[in-house]
Amino acid sequence: MRIAVLGGSGFIGPRVMRRLVEQGHEVHCMDIAPNAPALDPLRDQIRIMHGDITLMDDVVEALAESKPDRVLNLAYALGASERDPHPQVRLNILGMDNCFEAARILGIRRVVYASSLAVYGPQRLHGERMVTEDDLRLGTGIYAVSKTFNEHQADWYNRAYDMAITGIRPANITGPDKVRGSMNHVQCQVLPARNAPVGFPHRDTMTLPLHVEDIAEVFVRVTLAEQTAYSIYNSGGHATSMGDLADTVREFLPEAEITFDQDAGGREASGLYLMDNSRLVEEFEIQYAPFPQRVLETINEVRRSEGLPAVG
Repeated sequence: MRIAVLGGSGFIGPRVMRRLVEQGHEVHCMDIAPNAPALDPLRDQIRIMHGDITLMDDVVEALAESKPDRVLNLAYALGASERDPHPQVRLNILGMDNCFEAARILGIRRVVYASSLAVYGPQRLHGERMVTEDDLRLGTGIYAVSKTFNEHQADWYNRAYDMAITGIRPANITGPDKVRGSMNHVQCQVLPARNAPVGFPHRDTMTLPLHVEDIAEVFVRVTLAEQTAYSIYNSGGHATSMGDLADTVREFLPEAEITFDQDAGGREASGLYLMDNSRLVEEFEIQYAPFPQRVLETINEVRRSEGLPAVG
């Protein structure tokens, strides 16, 4: 199968493309940064082309040249300032619209894209319960609203043109090389792995981390599916407080310097941390690795890159 990945040089993209190549698929990647170091391990295995997803001509040219069976859009702005919405709107809304419209024009029915758990807003708006795909999308930030609009865009194209566009709402994706977006769960693992101290405001702040390799597998399975039962899927994740995450890190790094200003006061302001992913599990037989195992993998990958001995 031939798959076109838009925005493949980011945090998730290289892992997805590596898995696709390993399974024998032909991968074409369009990215605004085709020389990004993250793509170096794949350069001899995939086709890489320069393109800006905010420019319709670039997207049409890339898809017309690659003639894919599937399109996966991982091009989006994450962690940008709320004070300057224009670049985010261009990338997250216009870019997604260009992706859907270019696929429609070229007769590519099957498209998969990244939404976000941010569409739900903070957990307190839903109560202390698991949130499903049918719950209200109450997020109000620019990123959250953009992702909600993407979901409306996808539903419209599916209805109007009988397309098969599917979105995935990733949780707080974590891993050794993440540098944007939700970062507290990343810093709690990465800085101690470097033998560096780290501190946070509240021990009871909740988060929903999911390792990048796990979400990569989700994107692969959903992308390769001929059809999906639903148009949107929650990824789920491992609900944990920052204090509990710190304790997990200390299981492998007993001397880790992880401090908190206060034990309480963070839970009420936490983002969504109870996300039901029954749809994904039942339809795609997704089974995530145990979270402590993923924490250990992150720690040791960081330590290898720093020339430090592995632990655990």
